[in-house]
Amino acid sequence: MDVQRAIPTERSHSLVMAAILDTLPLAIAVIPWGILCGSLGIKMGLSPLESQLMSLLVFAGAAQLSALSIIGVGGGLSSILGSTAVVSSRHLLYSATFRNEVLKLPIYKRIVFAFLLTDEMFAVAENKKRVLGYFSFEYALMSGFTFYLIWNLSTFVGVVAGKSIPNLEALGLEFAIAATFIAMVVPNIKSRATIIAVLISAVSSVMFHIYAVPNGLLFSGLMGMCIGYLLEDKVEEEEV
Repeated sequence: MDVQRAIPTERSHSLVMAAILDTLPLAIAVIPWGILCGSLGIKMGLSPLESQLMSLLVFAGAAQLSALSIIGVGGGLSSILGSTAVVSSRHLLYSATFRNEVLKLPIYKRIVFAFLLTDEMFAVAENKKRVLGYFSFEYALMSGFTFYLIWNLSTFVGVVAGKSIPNLEALGLEFAIAATFIAMVVPNIKSRATIIAVLISAVSSVMFHIYAVPNGLLFSGLMGMCIGYLLEDKVEEEEV
């Protein structure tokens, strides 16, 4: 059956409202993160318009912070592209998850979906897919747009605040990054393999940080993924 099922109007409206309500907690949680991006752009020498355009056109919090940090130390374009490519590489996994469903959509819808695909949209859309038993483009689209709107509004606040409040980044707003990912990961820890994978990633990331291992966060994530995958296969074999 085609991914775009014949959904009654009332059902479609229900999915749109559900998308907004499901996304709001995560979107609100990253408001400090958006404020930090806006204010940091001003501090690094960008104009208010340029700082806002980063969120409007790039729309990738971690990549934006990485790029701004490199700009701040005078890094070149190659450094910015390399860093943001590594930071954003997880989106390859997100897109692969939805590949079969999205390929059935018209090209313009695929482009919109790709642009709005974030960690938060992936988390709520994938969960809704499990609940419904099928992929809903309407739900995913509204989820992504809700986050996009709040992200840009919070960036605007950061741009304004960055012009009037000095040392805004000293308030520890970057904790919103960790808090958001914790909020997305914890509800999905539902198996022994997942718990072990998360613990290994968490412990190894702390150890890599303590010993200043280059790209430690990336390595800890890969370790957790590989071990979780191997343990998941072992559990399935035992069940068979």
